[in-house]
Amino acid sequence: MTPAATIRLLIVDDHPLVRDGLRLRLGMLPAIASVGEAGSAEEAWAWMAAATPETAPNLVLMDVGMKDTNGIDLTASLLAQYPGLRVLMLSMYDNPEYVHRALQAGARGYVLKDAPASDIVSAIDTVAAGGTYLSPAVSGRLFSRPEPKPVLTPREAEILKALGQGHSSKQIARDLDVSVRTVETHRQSIKRKLGIEGQAELIKYAVEHTRD
Repeated sequence: MTPAATIRLLIVDDHPLVRDGLRLRLGMLPAIASVGEAGSAEEAWAWMAAATPETAPNLVLMDVGMKDTNGIDLTASLLAQYPGLRVLMLSMYDNPEYVHRALQAGARGYVLKDAPASDIVSAIDTVAAGGTYLSPAVSGRLFSRPEPKPVLTPREAEILKALGQGHSSKQIARDLDVSVRTVETHRQSIKRKLGIEGQAELIKYAVEHTRD
């Protein structure tokens, strides 16, 4: 193991059991050297200030939620002082907002605490090599797209609005100068697109979604 190949890791987490578990698991890997642990922002700053070139961490495994501060703010502050540092967030939460904020703060990765140990090791290796890593569960939520809203034709939208105003199919047919059967056909198409079954549910939807 050469110093150039070693990942010098600082573990920042306010739960001693978590730090112990990470240190024991990661200490078995020859490429990773755990140079320190911190249970708070103050301790993290102290480690960085006291480190020598040989012991200075080049990667921080950072807990997102801590008692005295949050890891995202601490990440931004550390990177402002030590721009060459790489930070990998470790979190219980797969909230896309946390992930976005962490990446904006400069973190190179985001891995979940309940991820398999192999995923955490992969995340450390990837970030240490200059890449970006997101847990599969995190990336799945981050890049998932909401279901597209159904697209109604102009005539269907017109009929839906009329239904929301309390008009009957007969009245709508008269106002639009079409047959009642045509209006009913449009109503069936609207229900299919919206995933609505009953007439009452259709009227309720129309009232709630077509107000001026």
